[in-house]
Amino acid sequence: MVNRTSLRNMMLSVAMAGALSALAGCDDQQSEQAVQKLKEFFNAVKPDALLLKGLTPGITTEAQIRDQMGKPETERQFTDGSKRFEYPRGPQGLNTYMVDIGPDGTLQAITQVLTAANFAKIRAGMTEDEVRRLLGKPGEVAVYPLKPETVWSWKWREGGVTQEGFFNVHFDVNHVVYTTSRSDVMRGH
Repeated sequence: MVNRTSLRNMMLSVAMAGALSALAGCDDQQSEQAVQKLKEFFNAVKPDALLLKGLTPGITTEAQIRDQMGKPETERQFTDGSKRFEYPRGPQGLNTYMVDIGPDGTLQAITQVLTAANFAKIRAGMTEDEVRRLLGKPGEVAVYPLKPETVWSWKWREGGVTQEGFFNVHFDVNHVVYTTSRSDVMRGH
């Protein structure tokens, strides 16, 4: 039986071998683009412990963050010169990190935002942008035209009987929150 770590290592080895063979026939510009895509892929599958390793508030620079964590999903710049980078982990990952960078260009904080405390901050009347700023990119978006509503869902580690669940935010036709819900992760069908 192959465990998760062995499977991930095998997948990374296959991806690396494929990337190296693809790079062999490329010119410099193509090679640079291929290397960038490979870095983005590895950052997407890198375990969180490696993704966050050595990042120190007040010391780590924006350039170092980008080098280690890759290109953020979303970048927000504020009037005081500070920034917030959003790093959702995988299409259905259990973590989304918000990385705050101070006006001086150094790391201020890294926060995992998919938590019960943050979900409790979602209120009726909030806009899609307000929800996105708080929770990051949803793992799933479902549109129900007959209802009509749009539901954004985030998979998260909640503990309890099942370790994982979905937190859902329901938007009405005006793109504002009217309710939230929770659903189970279905396995083994």
